[in-house]
Amino acid sequence: ALAAAGLATPRKGLAELPAAWTEALGAARAAVAERRLGPVAEWAGIGPYRVLTGLAAERAADPAVLPLLAPAHTELARTAEVYLDCAGQAGRAAAALGIHRQTLYYRLGRVEQLTGLDLDDGEDRLLLHMTLKGSRLQRP
Repeated sequence: ALAAAGLATPRKGLAELPAAWTEALGAARAAVAERRLGPVAEWAGIGPYRVLTGLAAERAADPAVLPLLAPAHTELARTAEVYLDCAGQAGRAAAALGIHRQTLYYRLGRVEQLTGLDLDDGEDRLLLHMTLKGSRLQRP
C-alpha cells in the first residue's frame, strides 16, 4: 500500500479541528488514489477529489457504472478513465494506453454497452469519469 499524507487548509483554533481533520484525511485518500497528487497532498490541490471524498461509499458508485467496476473489466475501466482524462482525444488516449486507436474505439464501445452510457453525452461522460475516480478512493 502507498503511504500518503494530507494537508488541510490552515485554520485557527481547536473548534476548527474537525473540519481540518476531514480535509487532511480526504487529501490523503486522494493521494493514495491518484499518485500524481502525493505522497503529500494539499486539500486545495486535489481538485474534484474534494467533492468525491465527501460522498458516502454507496453514493459514489453510480449503478450504471457498477458493471464496469467488476474485476473482470479492470482494463475497460482503465481505458475509459484514461480516455476521459485525455479530454476525449482518441489519439492521446491510445498513445497513453499504448494501444491502436481502433482498439481504443472497440473498448469504448464495450464500455457503452456495459454501462448504457453514451460517451458523446457530456453528462454521461461526467458521471462515468467521477464514478471511476471515486472508485479508487479508499474508504476510512
